[in-house]
Amino acid sequence: MKPTDTKDPEYFHKVVDCQYACPAHTPVPEYIRLIAAGKYTEAYMINWESNVFPGVLGRTCDRPCEPACRRGRVEEEPVAICRLKRVAADNKSEVKHLMPQGPFISNGKKIALIGGGPASLTVARDLAPLGYEIHLYDEWNKGGGMMRTQIPAFRLPIEVLDEEVNYILDMGIHTHFNTFVESMAEILSKDYDAVFVGTGAPKGRPLKITGFDEARENIHIGIEFLASVAFEHVDSIGKNVIVLGGGNTAMDCCRTSKRIGGENVTVVVRSPRKDMKASPWEITDAEREDILILNNMPPKEFVVENGKLIGVRFEKVRAEYDENGRRSLIPTGEPDVFIEADDVIIAIGQDNAFPWIERDLGIEFGKWDIPVLNKITFQSTLPKVFFGGDAAFGPENVITAVAHGHQAAISIDLFCRDENLLNRPAPMTTLVSQKMGIHEWTYDNSIAADFRYQVPHEDKTISLTDRKIEVELGFDQNLGFKEAQRCLNCDVQTVFTTNLCIECDACVDVCPTDCITFTNNGEESDLRTRLNAPARNLEQDLYVSELLPTKRVMIKDEDVCLHCGLCAERCPTAAWDMQKYLYNVTKAYQ
Repeated sequence: MKPTDTKDPEYFHKVVDCQYACPAHTPVPEYIRLIAAGKYTEAYMINWESNVFPGVLGRTCDRPCEPACRRGRVEEEPVAICRLKRVAADNKSEVKHLMPQGPFISNGKKIALIGGGPASLTVARDLAPLGYEIHLYDEWNKGGGMMRTQIPAFRLPIEVLDEEVNYILDMGIHTHFNTFVESMAEILSKDYDAVFVGTGAPKGRPLKITGFDEARENIHIGIEFLASVAFEHVDSIGKNVIVLGGGNTAMDCCRTSKRIGGENVTVVVRSPRKDMKASPWEITDAEREDILILNNMPPKEFVVENGKLIGVRFEKVRAEYDENGRRSLIPTGEPDVFIEADDVIIAIGQDNAFPWIERDLGIEFGKWDIPVLNKITFQSTLPKVFFGGDAAFGPENVITAVAHGHQAAISIDLFCRDENLLNRPAPMTTLVSQKMGIHEWTYDNSIAADFRYQVPHEDKTISLTDRKIEVELGFDQNLGFKEAQRCLNCDVQTVFTTNLCIECDACVDVCPTDCITFTNNGEESDLRTRLNAPARNLEQDLYVSELLPTKRVMIKDEDVCLHCGLCAERCPTAAWDMQKYLYNVTKAYQ
C-alpha cells in the first residue's frame, strides 16, 4: 500500500465518523467539548455555521451522526449528539450580534427562492451577506416550510422555530408570504438572476382501495392533516383513529391525534417492525403514549355503512426475503382483521409536485417527476434554476435540506459571477497539536465505560392535554455535561511521523484496541488480515506510514482507534502526536 496522504482534507475528515456522516458536516466533537466546558454560545455558533437550525435540529434531527459514533462500538448506545445540540441552543446567551449583520452592500443581483423551508432559508442565509437581494416566496404566513407544517409543536415549540427562522429573515430578506406561486414562467419574467426551488415534497400519497371514495370525508392525508392542525384549521378528530404507515410522519400523526380527541389510536403497518422507516425513538415515544402499533397488516378495504366510515379491514401477511434482501409480503391465510375507526390518516409516503412549472421552459424532469439535476451543483437543465431539499431528489430530512442549501448557494454565487460551477471552494481545515507537556493534553482524553443518559420527558398526563406542550424536556446543564463526557474526541487525530520512529513497538504494547501494527507492506486485502486485530470494516481506511528503517511500515486501523492518546503518551520520541483536526465545509459567504 502507498503511504497515507494525510494532507488530503478528506482523509482525517472521514475518520471523524460523526461529522462525516452528517450531511452538513457539522464539527460534532468540537461543539461537544465546548458544551462540556460550559461554553454554550460558542457551541451554538459552531452549529449555526453548519446546520443553521441548532434549536430545531437538537429536537428533530434524524441523527445520521449517531449510528456512526465511535462510542457505539464501546457501549450499546452512541453519544446523544442530537440532544447535546439542544443543550447548546437552550443555554446560549444572545447570539444575533455574532451573526452577519445587514444591511449589506448590494452586488446588484436578485435571487428568487420558491418555498420557505430549510433549504431556501439556508440559501438566503449564505447569499444575503454577499450582497444579493433575496426574495422568498411561500404560501404560508410564516417561514419554516415543512419544519412548521409537518413537525408538531409538542416536538418543536413554535417559539424555537420562529427564533431561528427570524435570524435569517432579519438579514433583510424580502418575504412574499401568503403567496402561492402558480407559474415558474411568471417568476422567470421578473428578471431574477437565479431562481432556487425549495418547495419540498408536498404531495401526500392516497390509498385508493375499496371504500376510499365513499369514506373520503373521514380519510385524511398525513402531511395535509399535520399542516391543518399546525395552522389551527383542524382541532379535533374522532374517538377511534387508525394511522396507516410506518414512517416518522405516521408517528407525528398518531401522536397529534392523541392530543386532539383520539382516544383509541392505532398505527397499522404493512411491513414488519424492523422494516419501519420511523426513527426508533419516535416509535418509542408513540408507544409511551399508549399508541398501539400493529405490523404485517396491509389494508384491504375502508368499510362503510350507510355512507359513513366505520373501520378498516386488513389482511395478515408475513415477510420473506430473497438472497438480495428484497422483501415479499406473503398472505398467511389467517382471517382478515377488522379495526373500528371514526377517522383514518394515510401516511404512506410523499411525492414531489411541480404542476406550477411549465414544461416548455427548458427544465427537464425525469422519473417520479423529479427534476434532472447536476448532483454536485444542484443546477437544473435551465441554467439559472436550481433545486434543493426534498424538491431536488425526493423526501429526506431537515439536515439534508440544509446541506443542499449550502451547496446550491455556492453554485448560485458562482453562476452569478460567470464562473465554473464545478470549481467548488475547498474545505477549510486545521491540524494542530494538543500537547501541553509530556503527559498533558488540551482535551480530556480519558476513556471510561459510560452508558448513555436518558432525556427527561414531560409526564404524559400533562403533555397529552395540549398539543403545544413539549414532550422532551432536554438535558439540563448537569446531564449535558455528563453526556458530553462520553464523546471520544474523534477529531483529535493520531498523527505519525515516520522519521521520528525508532520501532520500539511501545505504542503497540499500550494500545487498548490493538489497532497499531508494524509489519511488512503488501496489498490491502492481505494487510487487513495480518494486523494485530484484523481490519474488517472496508469502509474505513488504513493509516499507512512511509517505509521504516527495518523495511516495515506502521499500519493503524482507523476504524477501532479510540483516540485515547496512549500511543502518543508512551512514545519516547514523539513519533506519535495528538492533533486536533477541524474541518469546515466552505460556505458561499466565507
